[in-house]
Amino acid sequence: MAFAPSEEPVALKILVAGGFGVGKTTLVGAISEIRPLRTEEVLSDRGVGVDDTDGVEGKTTTTVAMDFGRITIREGLVVYLFGTPGQERFWFMWDELSYGALGAVVLADTRRLTDCFPSIDYFEQRGTPFIVAVNCFDGADRHEPEDVRIALDLDPDVPVLLCDVRRRASAKVVLVTLVEHALKMLTAAQR
Repeated sequence: MAFAPSEEPVALKILVAGGFGVGKTTLVGAISEIRPLRTEEVLSDRGVGVDDTDGVEGKTTTTVAMDFGRITIREGLVVYLFGTPGQERFWFMWDELSYGALGAVVLADTRRLTDCFPSIDYFEQRGTPFIVAVNCFDGADRHEPEDVRIALDLDPDVPVLLCDVRRRASAKVVLVTLVEHALKMLTAAQR
């Protein structure tokens, strides 16, 4: 279906959230058709004692504002991706970033599963549709999605899936799952 000049273009906004070092910047970079905007800075002494780097000791940078990417689905239909900062000291930005979002991907790392609780709580409290995508890191134990659902105490309707955010095809499945879930929730709310 081609975009007719009389039709309004449609832009969908999707957030990518989760704990520090979970792969938000990587997901946005893997799927974006443009070179993503990144606001990464080198970890500094200021973060010592503030930022929890257990399990991600090799991480040398952090997102201090957001990541931004774009995907054109077809003429007149564009998806904008906003990666949120994962560290608590930057959470003040979340309200601005989430304004007008269709939904959110909450990335989880089973080595640091509790790090995704603040993201889940944020979207649950605001009624924002979200899914949980478990980023399967090399060398990390693999867990079934249902086991992750139980550990996170998620409602049965919240999709949980395994992914590798370094792979474009995997990132695409994550985003499609979110859009389908958000549309399902919207349809149910309209009944």
